[in-house]
Amino acid sequence: MHFGMLFLFFLLLGCCELQKSTMGIKGLQGFVARVCPDACRMVDLKEMAEKHRIDHPDVLPVIVVDAMSCVRHWYTPESWVCGGQWREYLTVLEDFIDTFKAAGIELVFFFDGVVEEKKRDEWIKRRQQNNKEIADLFQFIKTHRKQPGRGMFVLPSALPTFTRFALKSLGQKTVCTLQEADFEVAAYALEHNCMGILGQDSDYLIYNTSPYFSIEKLCLDRLVTVMYSREDVCRALGLSMKHLPLFACLLGNDVVPENLLEGFWRKCLVTCPSRNRNYSRRISIILAVANYISKMPCSYSSLKHLEDILPLGSDKTLLHRGMESYLLPGQQSPWIPPDARNSKIFSDQEESAMCRDMEIFQLAKEHHIQSENHVIFNILSNGVVECSNSLEDDCDTEIPGQSLIYRPARQHIYSVLLESEKDGTCPLVKEWVVYCGNPLQQPELIQPIQPSIPGGTPNLKTLWFAKGPDVEKQRYSTFLACFHLQDAMEELQALEAPVAAFCCLVTYLMLQVSSLSLEDLNAFVALILCLKGKSAAELTSLQLLQVDPRAVHLGAVLVRGLTTLLMANSACGFPFSMDDLMPWKVFDGKLFQEKYQKSHRSCSMEELLEGNESLYTPFQNLKSLICKVCALKKRTIQSRPRGNGFIAGTHQREPNPRFQQTHRSSFVSPYHNQMRGNFGRNPQPQELLLHKFADVKTGRRYRSGHPDQRRRFHVPPW
Repeated sequence: MHFGMLFLFFLLLGCCELQKSTMGIKGLQGFVARVCPDACRMVDLKEMAEKHRIDHPDVLPVIVVDAMSCVRHWYTPESWVCGGQWREYLTVLEDFIDTFKAAGIELVFFFDGVVEEKKRDEWIKRRQQNNKEIADLFQFIKTHRKQPGRGMFVLPSALPTFTRFALKSLGQKTVCTLQEADFEVAAYALEHNCMGILGQDSDYLIYNTSPYFSIEKLCLDRLVTVMYSREDVCRALGLSMKHLPLFACLLGNDVVPENLLEGFWRKCLVTCPSRNRNYSRRISIILAVANYISKMPCSYSSLKHLEDILPLGSDKTLLHRGMESYLLPGQQSPWIPPDARNSKIFSDQEESAMCRDMEIFQLAKEHHIQSENHVIFNILSNGVVECSNSLEDDCDTEIPGQSLIYRPARQHIYSVLLESEKDGTCPLVKEWVVYCGNPLQQPELIQPIQPSIPGGTPNLKTLWFAKGPDVEKQRYSTFLACFHLQDAMEELQALEAPVAAFCCLVTYLMLQVSSLSLEDLNAFVALILCLKGKSAAELTSLQLLQVDPRAVHLGAVLVRGLTTLLMANSACGFPFSMDDLMPWKVFDGKLFQEKYQKSHRSCSMEELLEGNESLYTPFQNLKSLICKVCALKKRTIQSRPRGNGFIAGTHQREPNPRFQQTHRSSFVSPYHNQMRGNFGRNPQPQELLLHKFADVKTGRRYRSGHPDQRRRFHVPPW
């Protein structure tokens, strides 16, 4: 009992942090911790699993994981600002899974697959808040030249996306939802009689479903955490379980906005004033609303009366819809007659889809749910694409926002997916993407643009269903055409798949962002070569004396580019295995920082490549390939070292004379006059090909199986 009281003490201390990081009903989680401590029960998950096995001998104990509320707790690597320590993160996830597996507990992971329009305002508000946090973060890095403490922690760019693929690669059941994840999590747990739900979302206190466990309070090594008891919460509030959906709506949630409820709250506070002066206004409101509800008859007429007295504007069904959002399949409510319920879970989804070919639509939907593609179903179903914040320095005017950098590629991808739809015309795609100067007041309407492919773009049925070597070639060439790189197909196909994908991405960046320099290119190429064979432990032990803010920005841009590769790969029928496009194959934040800083200090290639002579020829070959493609498109990569003020006193080896040419004011490939062909004079295979990466556990593979951008990239005035 002493440990339990100590635990609750720390729970109260963490209340403010809890409210910052949770979703659902504002203040409810903190209220439960402070006012209903009996509802916060310390539980041993191993003991609960054993009891579950006794009660249900035919099924394994299953915990449904709300992954989106867990990712910030899973990301425990010390370095987070440089773009992500992806191999280290992969081992963290593996340890998490193995701990539950050792206790005989199976995990099922759910990820948000959509942003529902009813939550769009909240999504925008959070993105704008994140922008402020990221601006403060860059100011700190520029001032102190180091990563700030965990109090300023921001998720590495695209962490949720790659977490989904990481868990799948580790053999876990991973579900990408068709609506908001909390509903599907609660419904799955109820339907499959699961042991519980692991997450941090106060909506799970409202759903009548399996027990709700806290990821925030999970002690992984002992598998103990807090279980929030709905029954004890109801007891403390003087309510029953049937009251909770109405209670949530009258406190304000994702359906019923708080600003419509202020007048109602004032009336409740008058009739039921707080008996404890130490309570905050929010706690007093929660208690007063509960008191109001407890005196109401549980009937549809009571709900109609509430809808009449609340200032719901033109939408009088708001309260009804809010309550219904908590009713899981098969559940009834005394407040809502069965004939008044909307039985459609996904209303008119297929009827309103932008894709009219049901075979394609159903395959995209299946791959979406099974976490086997990226964004494709969202485009084909409702033509909406979202991209959240990245660690980008809005004060750096030389580098456009990553959403703008990759927009030309996305336009080609949209064309591949939608060109043949709507009677031969290509519908516009709505983009909700974050970049400096975008107020997010409305989506941007983006015109798909057909990529330059001789003979035209293959249709989706060919790309997705046809078989044979000619189709494989079409898939690969269509993928490259989305990045304006189809002329380099022969050279790229000769490389190992992760290296080819990385070169595709870096070449595209060098073409799109004219401020990128020879030093940046050196850092990118050294990164992909030196990462090969490094274990998670080696990368963890790498220490940085300083952090460069521009390298932080470029790291985030590069990682976001990998998500664009995922989108193109999914659209083109998987010319690459999805495994080959993952960041743990091609990127490490600290290693990129090291290579970037050394390159901009004009160190020798010997030092940049860690003295590994076997990398010298591959380095020159990859660099020549990228420069050759750039030269064909009239892009000369200039040398722009940004000073050697970093890391004073670091020992530098004597430069190797064979690398002196790489630090000229520009690097033009000796093959820039060749339109196609291999490098140089019949290079030996080992000079061009790169060996496979060292074993990184990634599990099964996923395959079931714009005008020419030659001008400088301009940021639009908006």
